[in-house]
Amino acid sequence: MALILHSKFLPLPISLATPILTPVFPNPTRRLPYPRHQTLPILSSKRTGKQRYPSEKRKLKVKQKEALGDVKDKFQGIWRLSKLSVLVQDDPGKDFFAVSDGLLQAIAKLIEFPVASMLPSEAFTVVRKSFDARKTLKEPKFVYTVDMDVTQLLNLEPRTWDFISHLEPKVGFIEHIPCEIVSGDLIKIINDNKITEGTSFKNPILKKPKIAVVGSGPSGLFASLVLAELGADVTLLERGQAVEHRGRDIGALVVRRILDLESNFCYGEGGAGTWSDGKLVTGIGRNSGSVLAVMKTLVHFGAPKNILIDGKPHLGTDRLIPLLRNFRQHLQRLGVTIKFGTRVDDLLVENSHVVGVKVSDLRDKLQLDCQKLGYDAVILAVGHSARDTYQMLLSHNMDLIPKDFAVGLRIEHPQELINRIQYSGLATEVHSGRGKVPVADYKVVKYVNGEDGDLDATCRSCYSFCMCPGGQVVLTSTNPSELCINGMSFSRRASKWANAALVVTVSTKDFNALNFDGPLAGVEFQREFEQKAAIMGGGNFVVPVQTVTDFLENKLTVTSLPPSSYRLGVKAASLHELFPTLITDALQQSISMLGKELAGFISKEALLHGVETRTSSPIQIPRSNDTCESTCLKGLYPVGEGAGYAGGIVSAAVDGMYAGFAVAKEFNLFNSDIEALFGKPQGPGFVKY
Repeated sequence: MALILHSKFLPLPISLATPILTPVFPNPTRRLPYPRHQTLPILSSKRTGKQRYPSEKRKLKVKQKEALGDVKDKFQGIWRLSKLSVLVQDDPGKDFFAVSDGLLQAIAKLIEFPVASMLPSEAFTVVRKSFDARKTLKEPKFVYTVDMDVTQLLNLEPRTWDFISHLEPKVGFIEHIPCEIVSGDLIKIINDNKITEGTSFKNPILKKPKIAVVGSGPSGLFASLVLAELGADVTLLERGQAVEHRGRDIGALVVRRILDLESNFCYGEGGAGTWSDGKLVTGIGRNSGSVLAVMKTLVHFGAPKNILIDGKPHLGTDRLIPLLRNFRQHLQRLGVTIKFGTRVDDLLVENSHVVGVKVSDLRDKLQLDCQKLGYDAVILAVGHSARDTYQMLLSHNMDLIPKDFAVGLRIEHPQELINRIQYSGLATEVHSGRGKVPVADYKVVKYVNGEDGDLDATCRSCYSFCMCPGGQVVLTSTNPSELCINGMSFSRRASKWANAALVVTVSTKDFNALNFDGPLAGVEFQREFEQKAAIMGGGNFVVPVQTVTDFLENKLTVTSLPPSSYRLGVKAASLHELFPTLITDALQQSISMLGKELAGFISKEALLHGVETRTSSPIQIPRSNDTCESTCLKGLYPVGEGAGYAGGIVSAAVDGMYAGFAVAKEFNLFNSDIEALFGKPQGPGFVKY
């Protein structure tokens, strides 16, 4: 079919033999006599059109005026184009991150350019790509954010000048960025500032400060990287093993039921996230300077570049292992001393100032070899399961604040069922993680309250946590008498199961109701249900399970159970009797609501596993907002998830990075403004996943 264009939009005929010269542009503020199409509506993330509150409309108008006023020169810098939709049939698929013909069509529509094929793909860069298969849509689609380089576009296709001259910012759709956003990985940022900013980094001092970093999870690794790059003498102490050895220890657990108390799913290089899904989704600002620095640093050490673009980036255990090995080797080249199998048993304190640590070499089975190691500062980057460390801190009269967290059960469905629920007829495009569309997942949040309607007393947040499409349920116990589980998956998410934790928020009121009080009340609350789950499973790491239908009906059917991905065995049990009534009721209500929202979610094929209790740290260690230093002990810097300041790989890495700079500043290795490099850090105690 021939494409008929309005005569005023016809491009000038140009012979193929005639060289295209970039024209001398007239005053860009002059309006050209082209008829304009109706502009796209300005959408609010909460409500649209008449549904918006008057206050929201006023705020939107202010933002629009500010955006219009910010544009100084339309023909310089970058135009960021958002919410570009490409139907599935017009897109190469989830693993394609370049500019396709379908995407050029969406770009042409947004900037009102008449012929998409005339747009040079080289002038556009994909910044974000996600998949949207919500039931409210007529058809599933890929949604893009794209940067348009104006200079390159005009050089390659001068006839776009008229259309750029008419571009206006539209909140949520079109944004003008005067200068190209350039930010590298953390290593590049530090070294570039060493060269270009003579006042940012001080000259090397004669005596390097000796810094101990306790824990090699994301926060500990990034704190170590910053300090080592800035010239500190860093020692990284990890009770668990390097990923190669740790993998063998985990293999012994899932095959022969041998639990190494120091090297397992929770302890070891990379932290608890290594043998998990490797999710890189975060709620602290995907486009912030700090998050971008962390993501690009992961790419530097071997992560695929698509994590910078994918709307829901994840790595998977198989990609995390070589990445961590590369990270470790870089630290060692910088002179960092890494001691695996070395547990910190105590702090050395003089006059309320930490001067070192007391450690045990875990290779010594009798543990007779205890060493005292002196340091100028100690960064405490332990994870959420370091219960012995919390107890040790109390022996030094440190303030530990009980923190809200969540507990619940892990639900597992056949992945094909979740694909059908979420994608309907498009489910056939998944192909075990190798198809055109992503393996289907879900993320849900519900609020439930008791029968009396007293929101203050009984309202709870129920939500899905650590959803692992194409994954498996794994054991995260650190004690043989306790049973705790989590989910994990590999990069392709190709298994036949989908699992997620369904958890309910708990607080000090819940701890006190079971007569648990004091700073470690949350820890005792966790132990109570982990031990109870171990008893219900019958021991030997067998997990108690119950079908979703039985759980909702408060009954137990032992004749048959659907298959489970958990490799150490399952046993039918009455999980509706595991938690206190208020928590059980909240879980049942939330599952019932999910069944209405996701048709087929409540199924005899769906199996609940108990118990999930370690969603985040049960305590927070108070520290200074500015320096990250403990408010109780000088020279101690509590960071990351275990200290109550992060949740998940990315936010923990960001917190460790900021702490590294703060410690470097304390020892005159760095005297610039951290916020000038990365923006303002997340507030204390504000945990987002």
